[in-house]
Amino acid sequence: MAEFLVIRLGEDVREDVAWIVVDDSGTRQGPPLKGALADAAPEAAKRPTIVLVPATTVLTTCVQIPVRSRAKLQAALPFALEEQLADDVENLHFAAGRRRDSGMIPAAVVAHEQMRVWLAALRAAGIEPNRLVPENYGLARIPGTLSLLVAGRQIMFNDGADVEFVMQDVKPSDALAAAGYLDAGDSEGTDVEPTNRPATHLLVFCQAADERRFQYDWDALRHELDSVDVQVLPDGVLPRLAVTAATRVGVNLLQGPYGARTELGSAFRPWRKAAVLVVVLAVVGFVAKGVDYFRLSRQEASLRAQFTAEYREIRPNDTREVMDPVGTVNSIRRSLGTPTAPQVFLPSLEALGRALQEHGTTEVEAISYRAGVIDVRLTAPDVATLDNIQRTVSASGRFAASIQSTDQVGDKVNSRIQIREAGA
Repeated sequence: MAEFLVIRLGEDVREDVAWIVVDDSGTRQGPPLKGALADAAPEAAKRPTIVLVPATTVLTTCVQIPVRSRAKLQAALPFALEEQLADDVENLHFAAGRRRDSGMIPAAVVAHEQMRVWLAALRAAGIEPNRLVPENYGLARIPGTLSLLVAGRQIMFNDGADVEFVMQDVKPSDALAAAGYLDAGDSEGTDVEPTNRPATHLLVFCQAADERRFQYDWDALRHELDSVDVQVLPDGVLPRLAVTAATRVGVNLLQGPYGARTELGSAFRPWRKAAVLVVVLAVVGFVAKGVDYFRLSRQEASLRAQFTAEYREIRPNDTREVMDPVGTVNSIRRSLGTPTAPQVFLPSLEALGRALQEHGTTEVEAISYRAGVIDVRLTAPDVATLDNIQRTVSASGRFAASIQSTDQVGDKVNSRIQIREAGA
């Protein structure tokens, strides 16, 4: 089970931070702590680090772009969102998350200058983040449920589908009205007209002070929604945000110019030793092959020189370079009358002799050999014996025997068997 350090940055990036250790199942591994960013560095050195950045500095939305390639999606994001932006796209960093079941893609937009401030502060403290995520993605999306988290002056909201935003210095009912779940005038009093939307469940997370501060708002909302469930966070909002962020939801801002080097390094780091070992083995293999090739080349040159010297003694007048030693030897053998083809006569007689030993009543009348073919005249007691001799000779695989003729003379059978090399 993997553990993560989740750091939540405050308004003062270096001094106003909180952190907690959680695992990837969403379980806390300790209490939340507060302090300076440098105080969290020892914990960050032990495990991967997820940094939650202030949601009010990041535009989070959803887009529908019908492309699959991450590179094409990254290029299309500025054009899809430029109407919602007040700044030039050249000054902004765009990041996208995983496509949802609805087909919508979560996207986040933040100023390059703000990204540089966050990353500079983290690296100055000795922290190299694995993920940089807008904090409102720590509010879990529950299908069919409106979720709302009060974090000081901020209210984070999502509708369990594709609507999610952060508002500042407003009441919870104002956030619901902005999302279209209440009429605009509903937040001004308790006499609220019913909306046309179906009854909805609202799940609220807040600290005890905020529960008391918005008590009248909760009561009013209970009249307008199907139900309102307010859950008090005794240890603050960080544990709630952290357990969701540890499950790798939301948009990681470390993409494009900010993510290539970090993601490549983290992907290669576990395989670094194995890669070095593979390279070393490959180099050793090539060196060994080179040494073998050099040694065999020298042996070949030595044997060729030795063969040429002996050949010059046999044919001193032939000064041509010997290119084919085997062909040269065969040429010499042919000139001396030595057959170059494999011997057939004696091995075929040996095979015939083994066959006759198994049938002692058979007599050899005559044997002749010509052009690689042996003709044998035999006298056998019956045709079955001749057939067995023919099968025994052929069983060696090297020779093929065939009965050419048979002639019954008294109680004997005269026959002629022909033996030749198999396949000839």
